[in-house]
Amino acid sequence: MTSTFIDPDLAAIRRVTPRTPDGCEECLRLHTPWLHLRLCLSCGHVGCCDSSPMRHARKHAHTVGHPIVQSFEPGESWRWCYVHEIYV
Repeated sequence: MTSTFIDPDLAAIRRVTPRTPDGCEECLRLHTPWLHLRLCLSCGHVGCCDSSPMRHARKHAHTVGHPIVQSFEPGESWRWCYVHEIYV
């Protein structure tokens, strides 16, 4: 029998509106580049991915405790949990 892990952090997901739909909130303010965007599913923060120089999405997740992001790239809908380092 196999067990299926259900990520308890899924409870943190809320209906959100992107706070900065034009790009990474911090990169826009700092005039730094980003590669891909991630949307915090707890508050709507838009941050840059781990392949971007500043990694703002991960920093936001660890600083404020918002664990789940969704890709904010056109045509992508996957979600990631920073706490458990898994797709959810």
